[in-house]
Amino acid sequence: MKLYTRTGDDGTTGLFSGTRVAKDHPRIEAYGTVDEFNAVIGMVMACCRPSDPFEARLLAIFAQAQSRLFDIGADLATPEGANNSSKIVRIEEGHVDEVERWIDEIDGANPPLRTFVMPSGCELAARLHLARTVCRRAERLMVSLGQLEPVGAGPLRYMNRMSDLLFAMARRANHAAGVGDVPWVPTSPK
Repeated sequence: MKLYTRTGDDGTTGLFSGTRVAKDHPRIEAYGTVDEFNAVIGMVMACCRPSDPFEARLLAIFAQAQSRLFDIGADLATPEGANNSSKIVRIEEGHVDEVERWIDEIDGANPPLRTFVMPSGCELAARLHLARTVCRRAERLMVSLGQLEPVGAGPLRYMNRMSDLLFAMARRANHAAGVGDVPWVPTSPK
């Protein structure tokens, strides 16, 4: 089987249901950005050292989360009720609960948050913050799609929790590296 099909040369792509849509359709933008988010998670994982207990834990969490992101992509590529929708695993409450447990685990070792913090610090924290912003963009695109066509609540909730998890991870990565939170210093009103 060849990697290229030539079926997208006209600017369209196929959904899992068999329907063809423009490559800039909101559904494609949404699941394409989930795919981008998954690739950024891969960049985070590339700088994690399995020998470090905290970073090894991140690798274990992301190994599970990346598969759920593929599930979300399949969900977005196959609207409920469409052809092949019975073959899709949908994100459910248990998946969201799992991310909440990860948040509690990771954030439990962070000092209390007292101010807005800058997305900066050590390399791992910076990559986690970048992943968080791509996650938020994917979530926004899913909300936009939901204003046009049905989008399940599970994927939206999962993405919302993932961005919170990444924020907690970035703070923890900085503290593990001996880097304190960099607080936001608002401009004084004139």
